Amino acid sequence: MTRLTGQQIADEGLHGWVYLLDGLQTRIHTRDFTTGLSVVDAIGAAAEDMNHHPDLDLRYSHLDVRLTSHDERGVTDRDIRLARTITSIAADANVRLESTDVSRLELALDTPAHESVQPFWAAVMAMEHRSGPDFGEELRAPAGDLPTIWFQASGSEEPRQRWHPDVWVDPTQVQPRIDAALAAGGTLVSSAAAPSFWVLADPEGNRVCLCTWQQRT
Repeated sequence: MTRLTGQQIADEGLHGWVYLLDGLQTRIHTRDFTTGLSVVDAIGAAAEDMNHHPDLDLRYSHLDVRLTSHDERGVTDRDIRLARTITSIAADANVRLESTDVSRLELALDTPAHESVQPFWAAVMAMEHRSGPDFGEELRAPAGDLPTIWFQASGSEEPRQRWHPDVWVDPTQVQPRIDAALAAGGTLVSSAAAPSFWVLADPEGNRVCLCTWQQRT
């Protein structure tokens, strides 16, 4: 299997799905817990037949689904096929898929020397260290229940912000979130890297990045 790019995934035209940080995600509005359980059962049976299993998070009124091919560290054709099957399951259950409220959080630690701090954060968070040419240095929870932590090279000038969150969203939701942030007293620090990411700051100067799949490999 070959990992697909964000544009290749977008070209598949998967309604109600969004590509966020190496995975396909959707939220299925199931209305009640019983309906959600039945949808989970149907997805489980289909996934077992395909030998490709999604991450499912069932709540009272919705079911969050995430698909990724861990061996390729991204989305492949098998994720696309399973996404289409899940879309059909949702249609048969008369429930709605949407991606506008779905997001993905990771945490970035800006540091001039990640080698000295990375072991500490791996220990205290009980995370595994991973590195590679296409994603740099990061920590991941073995069960996938915590945000990924990655290390961004920075200068040592003081004062400086150490931590900043990266919030991955559907590209259609970037401008509404920027507008809401500005209305809440924030500032747009930079859009130089748009549409890959935008940098915003709260009234005290604490920064956050809004990220999308666009213009990434």
